[in-house]
Amino acid sequence: MKTEQHSDRIQPLEPTGPGHSDHPSATPAGRRRDLVAAAAGALLVAVAAVVGWIIQESNGSLQVHWPPLLASWDPHLGPGTPAAITVALGVIAYGPRVAERLAWRRLLLACWGTSVAWILSLALIEGWYRGVARRLTTKHEYLQVIDRFDDIGAALRGFTDHIVIGPPGNWPAHVAGHPPGATLTFVGLDRIGLGGGAWAGIWCIVLGGSTAVAVMVAVRALTGEHLARRAAPFLVLAPFAVWTGTSADGYFAAVAAWSVALLALAATRTARYPAAAALGSGLLFGFTCYLSYGLTLIAGLLVAVLVLARTARPLGLVLLGALAAPVAFTLAGFNWWEAYHLLVERYYQGAGGVRPYSYWVWANLACATLAVGLATVAGLRRTAASVPAALRALPSGTTTAVQRLALLTLAGLLALVVADLSGMSKAETERIWQPFVVWLIPAAALLPDPGRRGWLAAQAALALLVNHLLWTGW
Repeated sequence: MKTEQHSDRIQPLEPTGPGHSDHPSATPAGRRRDLVAAAAGALLVAVAAVVGWIIQESNGSLQVHWPPLLASWDPHLGPGTPAAITVALGVIAYGPRVAERLAWRRLLLACWGTSVAWILSLALIEGWYRGVARRLTTKHEYLQVIDRFDDIGAALRGFTDHIVIGPPGNWPAHVAGHPPGATLTFVGLDRIGLGGGAWAGIWCIVLGGSTAVAVMVAVRALTGEHLARRAAPFLVLAPFAVWTGTSADGYFAAVAAWSVALLALAATRTARYPAAAALGSGLLFGFTCYLSYGLTLIAGLLVAVLVLARTARPLGLVLLGALAAPVAFTLAGFNWWEAYHLLVERYYQGAGGVRPYSYWVWANLACATLAVGLATVAGLRRTAASVPAALRALPSGTTTAVQRLALLTLAGLLALVVADLSGMSKAETERIWQPFVVWLIPAAALLPDPGRRGWLAAQAALALLVNHLLWTGW
């Protein structure tokens, strides 16, 4: 596939008609269907809340206080409240116009900065200590075990000995639940003088903010600049920012997203050095698999990129790069497969063994709805309409930009569905699924211009309400 030439300004799309699907329909019927889709998403959340409340009150098996979210009722204001409202109003008022007119590289920097400001201001609603500095230091978190990695080689060789509950010195839940790449990140920060919860929180917030930029880069490479620019305000103002600033999952999402973005640049040959981009994509993907076991599913998105670009040229370098982390960790004494099987055992020793699959297999989707917002749900309705035609056009290479976006979104959705059906993601998916749901957000680019600011306002309002009414813990 030869990518379109990218300009700094958006050109108007051709009118829709038979065989055309690149123009967002602003007809009353189309907008009504958007509202119906959003209402269906809201209904799913409401049903999950009511049913979850009944189950939790009857037997406590959900292991959450405010189903379907892992949260507690805690209405409050904080020092981040004025900043969060200001960022939200700024993006709603000026985001679409800035995204249309700003030069591309400046737009990427602006989106990164604004995304970081949004994530940080939401975290600061809880205050600096409670919202940022303390989050990664609690009893479940990575920073609890920094002193046990004084000898990194010995810690890696004995890592699997402490995963299941029972033997002395078992790891805290998050350390046990992830490969050691996650913990080693914070060990590394500590070794260079950036120890403690504050630096760990800032690391996750700043890296997490770059996720929006990575997705924009990938969407531009695969579909053209128009849709990437239209998606930008929605990526910046994503509701899952509530959890990006309070956990390491935002950091994981960033690493995974840049792996996909670099492959998109390599596959479409829009990078100055495609070979370096392909190798970098593989390096990041390999490391992603040592940040979280479930993120091996990002491989599906990488395959989707190659399919959409209609090339396998970067595959060899991607695979070469992807081997680096497994070889290094294996030589250091960590066995990924053994650790994963022990993790499954540990998972069912804890809340995972109590939480009912029959509820969470669909309530997880309600959590994902809250993470992506109702604008994304409405956009997904539009992308879903393009998928059948996209699949028919794919073999001939005649897909439109919107159809390619629909297929990219579909790849993210399939990864999410596999994670859901696995039974290893029962609850907390508003946080855990960030690396997957971020690929659903660009669907909002298909919403028509009339009402876009209203949809952005709905996204911001959802995040602000969740953050001000609930204590979103782990």
